[in-house]
Amino acid sequence: MCKPLFVAVLSLAAWAGETHYNIPLWEPGKVPLAAGDGPLDAPFLTVFEPPPGKSNGTAVVIAPGGSNIMLMYGLEGIEVAERFNDWGTTAFVLTYRLNPRYGEAARVLDGNRAMRLVRSRAKEWKLDPSKILFAGFSAGSSMARSVAAASGPGDANAADPIDRLDSKPNFLLMVYSAGRATPNENLKNFPPTFLLAAAYDKGAANGSAQLFLDMNRAGGVAEIHIYQKGRHGFGAATTSPEFSPWMDALKHFLKVGGYFGGTK
Repeated sequence: MCKPLFVAVLSLAAWAGETHYNIPLWEPGKVPLAAGDGPLDAPFLTVFEPPPGKSNGTAVVIAPGGSNIMLMYGLEGIEVAERFNDWGTTAFVLTYRLNPRYGEAARVLDGNRAMRLVRSRAKEWKLDPSKILFAGFSAGSSMARSVAAASGPGDANAADPIDRLDSKPNFLLMVYSAGRATPNENLKNFPPTFLLAAAYDKGAANGSAQLFLDMNRAGGVAEIHIYQKGRHGFGAATTSPEFSPWMDALKHFLKVGGYFGGTK
């Protein structure tokens, strides 16, 4: 089960070069819940920076899907990151820990640490720490809900200064999956959330519709798009006849929310 993921992790690390590079979420030996010290035990971010002069201070952490046993780096990582770069957004593709070696608890730690890490280096990347989107696809979308529910202010007394920072995303993107509710979930306090699925992908579509209703009733901010045709796993879908408008719709949602400096 782990061999394809091992190859994928090494491939992304090798592919990251002068333009795209990897940064670990934790220093070696300090990864919480670590089951070992190999490549599969060390979550990291791959940085995609906009072209020179185009950055507008926004950021996105992208969690690709893959059923929690692999990561779809192409459709749900690289292509999405490059689209965000076109908008002037600095993108961070998250390589998080996977089954069967790790469970949801480790992934929630990875997602919250990714948010804190990006905030801790906001000055370096010229980012606005109040304009960070967490974007999840499929299994990554399920994780996004758990990350948002578990997020919050850091520990002011933490030895690691990164752990002193807030991990709550400012916006949330959930594609294909609505995830599951957790005991500490407060939908009213969720970040403004964009939900997306295809109607034929019934579990994802119906779950997303229910989450929208629940957020709306709770007083949260949410927008939902259910496409009438298509499938699971469409990614950025730049040239897709069914889904190509979705990232433009997301951009409009973010602009209305003030992500790009529009009216909030």
